[in-house]
Amino acid sequence: MMTMALWPRRRKRRGFLKWGILFILLLIVIPWGISLLFEDELEIKIKGDTARVRVLNHQTNKLMYLGLEEYLVGVVAAEMPASFPEEALKAQAVAARTYAVKRLQIPDPRIKNLNQDADLSTNPAINQAWISSEEMKNRWGVWGYRAYKKKIIQAVQETAGQVLVYQGQLIDPVYHSSCGGGRTENSEDVWKFQIPYLRSVACVDHQDRYRETVNTIDLARLDKALGTSLQSIPVSKLQTGKNYIQVMEKTGTGRVKTMRFGNTVISGTELRSKLGLASTWFDWQVKGESILFVTRGNGHGVGMCQYGAAAMAEQGKDYRQILTHYYTGVGFAKISY
Repeated sequence: MMTMALWPRRRKRRGFLKWGILFILLLIVIPWGISLLFEDELEIKIKGDTARVRVLNHQTNKLMYLGLEEYLVGVVAAEMPASFPEEALKAQAVAARTYAVKRLQIPDPRIKNLNQDADLSTNPAINQAWISSEEMKNRWGVWGYRAYKKKIIQAVQETAGQVLVYQGQLIDPVYHSSCGGGRTENSEDVWKFQIPYLRSVACVDHQDRYRETVNTIDLARLDKALGTSLQSIPVSKLQTGKNYIQVMEKTGTGRVKTMRFGNTVISGTELRSKLGLASTWFDWQVKGESILFVTRGNGHGVGMCQYGAAAMAEQGKDYRQILTHYYTGVGFAKISY
């Protein structure tokens, strides 16, 4: 039986033990936390990354000299949510690498007009988007930065050197954020040319933040953007008469191909660009002195759907299966540095 004299001693020893364990944990955790807060870079070491690319940073207007695979880490981080499954990130890495190498083979005159020495640009309007490590930290926070950047480096590293080819030639692997959960688009319904590997394919049904987007555009802004004069027409006529606003033609996937506003006929692609719509898959309605556009998806709809790629990865498909689904008839090749 425990005596009253021994009980306080036991309690004291247990107290010392608890404080000792806590002290040891603090010795381990605090330095680790400090290293996360103050470590400037996660070093990117990818075997064979000897190819150098000259990238024009459109924000600073300065050239950056990067390893190709190092550059791709910043592209994947900018172009696809880092929370997506690993196989989707790998698919993005291969598509981004193919796009970059294609631009090295055939220089983009828009980039050369900005800087003759540049191979690529970080401007997403003319090239692939790219973000720096500092921008990654701002986007993901200090704790997310380490986990997400490591995940992206792994996706790039595990597909190192892999590119997509069609009949032995590098493809233009265009991609977009979300097709809206239906089908991707044929290239000729968005641009001028019919490209054999950019065919409309069924997309895996997926939920995403671009499932439905609502834009209300007043007639004054629309007239200015399109060069029309809809403000001069009574709203009652705009609401009831097809003579003023009408969808003239749709693509096979249901997206708007051409639309008429008064005497002006405009392509769906140009309309999307001028009005800042998420996609050309939309319904519209006159609401007072504005037009309400309800769009599905985000982007041009051609090539790989990124949200669809994530859904395929969640179903157990690997990056090769994802890429061969969205790019018809393509194969894989490996570039030598």
